[in-house]
Order: sequence, then structure tokens, then C-alpha cells
Amino acid sequence: MYKDPKQLKALRLAYSKSKANVWKRVKELVERGGRVVNLDRIERNTEDGDKVVVPGKVLSSGTLSHKVIVGALSFSSAARRKIEEAGGKALTLDEFVKKFKKGKGVKLIG
Repeated sequence: MYKDPKQLKALRLAYSKSKANVWKRVKELVERGGRVVNLDRIERNTEDGDKVVVPGKVLSSGTLSHKVIVGALSFSSAARRKIEEAGGKALTLDEFVKKFKKGKGVKLIG
């Protein structure tokens, strides 16, 4: 899977400033090639309003019935559309890290 240097830098910086283990773990998983996660897995493991980080790509298999904010390396266009239709947001990893620097309340799926 493609490793964007900008996104890895954002993860390193977030971990060095906050010492939140979630950013360290996400960085490790991205460096190993990342993960692929379908929306049905996000649906099963989240509740309305959750913040989720995926160290890889989000695909559109399944449905999403509640609002979540998802940060990932990339999204299929259909996955992005389904997340937004459910009232959520699909952010790149660097955008997600900037928004939730401390990692508090962030769920890692992948």
C-alpha cells in the first residue's frame, strides 16, 4: 500500500507531541503496508459520534447507519460517499491527526 511521507510525518509529529500510543501504533501499521477495512467492520465496531482511524484503505462493502469521523490513508469513492451520506466525515490521516492531536477517544480499526 502507498505510504505518503506527509501522512507518516504527521503521525510521527503527533506521537512525539502527545505520546498517545494510538499514533505510534497507526504509524507502525502503515509502515508495514497498512490494512484494508470495509464499512461493515466500522459499522459493527462503532457507535454514533465515534472517531475512528484506519491505518490503510477504507472500502465500501457494507452499510453505515450512524455518524462517524473516519481517518484513513485512502478511501474508495463509494466508501467516502457512504460515510458522508450517514452524516460522518472521511478525512485523510494527516487531516485526522491535526484534528485529534491528543488521540483521546480515537478507536483504531484495522
